Amino acid sequence: MSGEAGESRECLALDVGLLAPGRAGSAAERTTSDRAFLQAMLDAEAALTRAQAVVGMAPAAAADAVTEAAADAARFDARDIAVRARGGGNPVIPLVADLTAAVPEEAAPYVHRGATSQDILDTATMLVTTRTLDVLLPDLARVERELARLARAHRDTAMPGRTLTQHAAPTTFGLKAAGWRSLVLDARDRVTGVRGALPAQWGGAVGTLAVVAAYGGVGAGGVGAPGTGPGPAPGLDLVAVYARELGLAEPTLPWHTLRTPVADLATALAFTAGALGKLAADVLTLSRTEIGELSEGTGGTSSAMPHKANPVRATLIAAAAHRAPALAATLLASLTAADERPAGAWHAEWEPLRDLLRLAGGAARDAAELCAGLQVHPEAMRANLDLTGGLIVSERLVVELTPALGRARAADLVASAARWARERGETLAGALAAELAAQPASPGPPPDPNLTKAALTALTDPTHWTGHAEALTDRALRRH
Repeated sequence: MSGEAGESRECLALDVGLLAPGRAGSAAERTTSDRAFLQAMLDAEAALTRAQAVVGMAPAAAADAVTEAAADAARFDARDIAVRARGGGNPVIPLVADLTAAVPEEAAPYVHRGATSQDILDTATMLVTTRTLDVLLPDLARVERELARLARAHRDTAMPGRTLTQHAAPTTFGLKAAGWRSLVLDARDRVTGVRGALPAQWGGAVGTLAVVAAYGGVGAGGVGAPGTGPGPAPGLDLVAVYARELGLAEPTLPWHTLRTPVADLATALAFTAGALGKLAADVLTLSRTEIGELSEGTGGTSSAMPHKANPVRATLIAAAAHRAPALAATLLASLTAADERPAGAWHAEWEPLRDLLRLAGGAARDAAELCAGLQVHPEAMRANLDLTGGLIVSERLVVELTPALGRARAADLVASAARWARERGETLAGALAAELAAQPASPGPPPDPNLTKAALTALTDPTHWTGHAEALTDRALRRH
């Protein structure tokens, strides 16, 4: 092969994450690589032969030979298998040919025996998924711990609450961090539930285990006719043994076109990306220059502006959250897989599922780094609370005036004072004191004479109107 051709082939074979910094270098990238999928397919083939040996359908020597040949995916040319996969539409067909050629002649008949390509690729996908979730979950645990630390440390740190982009009423950063943590725990619970239920796939051509039943029981000598082997046909026993060999759940039925495992996985992963995306969205907003309440511990640089310290971790998490729903939608659409084996619906799952695993895994890694280094700026939070001159606690003033004026009159009075304050650059306390002084006599009860400007100013202290934020934070932190 010429140097130019070799370089071209190498470039085609590599996916180094050039356009995917969110997953580049993550553990999820490693567990979902082409080599990882190839190894998982080999692991599925080896486990199948071992399971058949356990139930008497294959010699133990054949199981040992297939297991040894399948032990290292580096022995197989993944790029060549990928190109040859075009012939049958999936990579299992050429892989089986290569694996069969790699074992001794006497073991060759037991490679892929009674399986269909979807049995192997679905099982391999579940193996890749378990290996990826097993590195994703510890990162979610790191995120949870860091958020719990932030929530405890800032239980009483008042900050502006914002609705529809505007200051609404005061809250605390502890409650905000506790809310982020609650979403992360929700994601953990969903991922953990899916992880424990991921099944092996085994059904043969149309999910009836017909070929397995036909083999009956086999010793070291060969195939027995249906019903002539020792004991009943071992098909159902084989499914259980196969699942145990792989460390996967035993399926009740073959799920070639019953795609619940993939749908559940899609929703759990998309939820995880979205839960982390909520955290990222808030960090991106609160780290804006003109807000400055948060900042990433180590901001990213700019190619043009030396002064920039960009919230890069939050940006990459947000990118994952934006992509995940569409990928999940593709996987959910595969629930309509037709017949006993689908044309296209199954094939459409492969890349979106890998992308979702990578996005969720990369986002969890980035979120752990983000939360560990997140800088909280209480002084900026306090300054922002004071930006509107007390307007952020207008709700409190309505409550305080209601006993004397009634709810409707108090609300109208505070609304009028708020307009006055905005138009003239006055504080809410000052505007309200002027409004109260100018109020004509009315049939209702008079305003409280103790509501002087000084008293109203004390009532507009935003740190005294955070409700039960501290207690809610404590309650949230009791969840483990």
